[in-house]
Amino acid sequence: MEAKMNGKSPKVFISAEWRWLAMLNYEVAPEIVAPFVPAGTELDFWNGKTFVSLVGFMFLKTRVKGLPIPFHQNFEEVNLRFYVRRKADDGWRRGVTFIKEIVPRPAIALVARKFYNEKYIALPMSHRLEPSGEKPKSIRYSWQFGGRENFIHLKTEGASDPLAAGSLTEFIAEHYWGYARQRDGSTMEYRVEHPRWNAIAAASAKLDCDASGLYGAAFAKLLSRPPASAFLADGSAVTVSNGVKI
Repeated sequence: MEAKMNGKSPKVFISAEWRWLAMLNYEVAPEIVAPFVPAGTELDFWNGKTFVSLVGFMFLKTRVKGLPIPFHQNFEEVNLRFYVRRKADDGWRRGVTFIKEIVPRPAIALVARKFYNEKYIALPMSHRLEPSGEKPKSIRYSWQFGGRENFIHLKTEGASDPLAAGSLTEFIAEHYWGYARQRDGSTMEYRVEHPRWNAIAAASAKLDCDASGLYGAAFAKLLSRPPASAFLADGSAVTVSNGVKI
């Protein structure tokens, strides 16, 4: 699907592969995320409920404006996000807004903050996929914060399947826009394009992190509970367009 803004197709800023997306999803009271909703958007609901997701994944084969950047092509990312929508001329655009995004390299965080004003920070990170080199049955994304290791650990059984229409998994995975609040109070909108993913429900999921230090007390209380759902999405090649202020 090709998106057009102001009559023109947006240019690609980043192309990459997002693989093995471990998604832990938590029902959240709307008033907790309402202060973070960018101007011009509103909260997106599934069956009358609001969700945040803690997502760990691999960012692979990364190119910025078509160019590979040495030592910055393959890396982990962990982000905390929630879901919004915006009424545009072509209908509702369903997207995500980030509370915080963690990557291992300062240059990556710097570029994301400069061009999108996204809430990136750089921390030492690692991952472990078992078995290695194929679809993992066990996946762990780790980062160092607060003087200790923090991690997401997810296990799966069986094969991944297409997203079921109307399911919570489809709602979480099927958002193709990003919205970032800018320093002047406006909002940056950017398109994320990829084919529809397959996913598999987690057999078990564990989060161990200093959520209060990273995200604040309200999110720490939320993330201390078991997730409402957890799954592993296969991922795919993706493109992220240049941002446009709305």
